[in-house]
Amino acid sequence: MTILFKRETLVKQIQENSEWDVIVIGGGATGLGVALDATTRGYKTLLLEQVDFAKGTSSKSTKLLHGGVRYLAQGNIDLVKEALYERGLLLKNASHLVSNQSFIIPNYSWWDNLFYAVGLKVYDILAGKLSFGKSTRINKKETTSRLKTIKNEHLKGGTVYHDGQFDDSRLAINIAQTCIEYGAVILNHFKVKQLLKNNNGVVNGVVANDSETNMSYNLKAKVIINATGIFTDEILQMDNVGAKNIVRPSQGIHLVLDKSFLPGNDAIMIPKTDDGRVLFLVPWHNRVIVGTTDTLLNSYSLEPRALNEEVNFIISTANKYLNKKVCKADVLSIYAGLRPLAATKDNSEKTKEISRSHKIIVSNSELITITGGKWTTFRRMAEDTINKAISIGKLPNVSCKTKILQIHGSKESLHNAHHLNIYGSDQDSIQKLIIETPELGEKLHSRLPYRKAEIIWAIRNEMARTVDDILARRVRALFLDAKAAIEIAPLVTSILAKELGKDKLWQQQQIKEFTTIANHYVL
Repeated sequence: MTILFKRETLVKQIQENSEWDVIVIGGGATGLGVALDATTRGYKTLLLEQVDFAKGTSSKSTKLLHGGVRYLAQGNIDLVKEALYERGLLLKNASHLVSNQSFIIPNYSWWDNLFYAVGLKVYDILAGKLSFGKSTRINKKETTSRLKTIKNEHLKGGTVYHDGQFDDSRLAINIAQTCIEYGAVILNHFKVKQLLKNNNGVVNGVVANDSETNMSYNLKAKVIINATGIFTDEILQMDNVGAKNIVRPSQGIHLVLDKSFLPGNDAIMIPKTDDGRVLFLVPWHNRVIVGTTDTLLNSYSLEPRALNEEVNFIISTANKYLNKKVCKADVLSIYAGLRPLAATKDNSEKTKEISRSHKIIVSNSELITITGGKWTTFRRMAEDTINKAISIGKLPNVSCKTKILQIHGSKESLHNAHHLNIYGSDQDSIQKLIIETPELGEKLHSRLPYRKAEIIWAIRNEMARTVDDILARRVRALFLDAKAAIEIAPLVTSILAKELGKDKLWQQQQIKEFTTIANHYVL
């Protein structure tokens, strides 16, 4: 086991150091980005995540790194330009996880053909030197050749453009590892219960609880950063009981289908559905992800459930464009995520009027909150957050280092069919495990690509502590085939228990907890 990523090593550091420069609450894309920015500038950094890295929204995205064609149509040029720039940096900094994905917009009228061709030329221009490729118009014959399952009745042709695709929770894990390699302490299953303040009412620490040992820690810092996504208001109300809610959760769901529904290499983008939403069909890990919805909710949870009307909307919309009919029995997995949108002043129900730009708030107590944004811009959000801490005098002025920072595992990938490519430079170490112990080369399930060695690797080097950590976010079994994930849970539990020295009772509890979660992913 790499001592660097061992939980005991990390916990020992907080036992020995009660004072930090920066404490980040939240281990999703935003929090991990902030911790990476802080530690690479040389600040003593601690991140605390209540469950697991990317457990919430950050593992439940459409798996796209994109400028947002939708925002371009709304005239939000600055947001699109920023996201396209960040997309380009990520392709360089995490090349093992980020790939160039071609999208085709099928056009069913000559006007659409012209409209999208012109609009996407603007997209190309905004990307500048970091462009993923020029958009082009293609005729009906090429469109049907590349999209074997597209309906060709009334089809005029297509518009091809390029965007980024990635594995969201794998990137989160690799960012966490990078933080640790640069000296930060990054802990999952560690819940912040209370904020500490000095005599002037300034936030100067947290009380946090280790979920595994139930031990509580008082930890002090120069600056506390709230990066908790949909839980933002919970932390703000810890700071000030009367704080108004600033986040409005919007639910997006995705269906995962067999590759036969989109057999080529191209993704499909439907720019305008019946109610104005965008729909994507994207190849991912030899499956097809179809989504997303945009449903405003009044409540939030770690495991949100897809609503029937959302499922029906996606299936009926997909069937308007595909000649291979989708039905509920075809759905291998279904997942729902909550976007932490900044609430509108008038409590509007229109999500398109709620900004995807990020917002940084400094409370009277000097607690810094970062909210909004999206995966694509996580690095920029983090840079802005730490710059804000510097500007209000909480930290010494050191420049940002993350623009050209290689993320753990970064290695030019062939992006071929071999699923171990997503480990980048760690791939050789996993292959070595299999050479040393050949049985670790056995597949976990006939319908999944994953092998036992990946489970061992996740426990020893990727801070996985539960079956859910492993099957949902280290390997993506739960997202690719929920029923298969449930079937292999006992096997994975036994491997995990052996590595962590856990008893039968713990194993039974793990299987029960995972099965409860996984049943939400079965339609």
